[in-house]
Amino acid sequence: MTSTASNSPALDTPDDLALAAQLAEGCGRIREELGKLIVGQERVVDLVLTTLFVGGNSLIVGVPGLAKTLLIHTIAQVLELGFSRIQFTPDLMPSDITGTDLIQEDAETGRRSLVFMRGPVFANIVLADEINRTPPKTQAALLEAMQEHRVTVQGITYDLPQPFYVFATQNPIELEGTYPLPEAQLDRFMYNIIMKHLPEDDELTVVRNTTAVQDHTFSRAVSGEDLLAFQQLVRRVPVSDPVARYALALVRASRPDGESPPEFITQWVSYGASVRAAQYLVLGGKARALMQGRLHVGFDDIQANAPDVLRHRILRNFHAESERVTTDHIVEQLLAAVPVPRSGM
Repeated sequence: MTSTASNSPALDTPDDLALAAQLAEGCGRIREELGKLIVGQERVVDLVLTTLFVGGNSLIVGVPGLAKTLLIHTIAQVLELGFSRIQFTPDLMPSDITGTDLIQEDAETGRRSLVFMRGPVFANIVLADEINRTPPKTQAALLEAMQEHRVTVQGITYDLPQPFYVFATQNPIELEGTYPLPEAQLDRFMYNIIMKHLPEDDELTVVRNTTAVQDHTFSRAVSGEDLLAFQQLVRRVPVSDPVARYALALVRASRPDGESPPEFITQWVSYGASVRAAQYLVLGGKARALMQGRLHVGFDDIQANAPDVLRHRILRNFHAESERVTTDHIVEQLLAAVPVPRSGM
């Protein structure tokens, strides 16, 4: 559903239409290339692609052995982008991520000077593997990179390569030796993507493929320059006032201290989602529309993005935890409680 009224200009120039067609085609080609190695996980793949087209960062949560690392590495290969994997451990230091100044001596003059040695964050796609295994001080080293696409070391700011993305993985079943991610960092992830076990037939395909000789070659479907152009195109997609207000209504209704929150929110929620959630609902909706070959955002685009945008931004209280009420259940209730505007077609 979508409203006919819009306060944004339509994408009707030949260049915009050609770029929109290129995005939809490129999306299909990326899926095809990934299918050479990645079995199933269609929704996870679509959410990762949406992250790329929006220019965001995403957290992928799943038990070991689901190919979280393989998926992100394969996407970097398909796109021919610089890839860096950082294994987060309790002894990891911020400088191990951003880089540090080292004293180097000039062989000819003998003079010593500080030279900045870039860390693994200087890549197009950074995989923060098991991000919750390192203390908050080190986790915070990614905040500026994720938000500003730059890092500051010893008062000097260095720009990161473009496009730039952070994908973090997290194991949901291990608690010993882990550190909860601060809410400020969680809020900077566009999506919290849940990766589950595959159906039996798909798992059988994985077993057969991974126990045989593998020789995969990929054809680049989309370039880094294309991704940057797609990110700008996504932001130019028109969104009607009712659709934008619906996204904001979902977010505002998630706050127990808001205006007339639903009863289940006051019962189960300590803190609701920030306005950044509404921004990502709209941006994700715009990207989803383009990926499906549409030039407008509908209410269903907002609803489809809601679980992955909101599940890490709604903080449950003691009552919800004691009653084993999940965040996904709260989001489901939220979608049912917030009415879709009638002005649509």
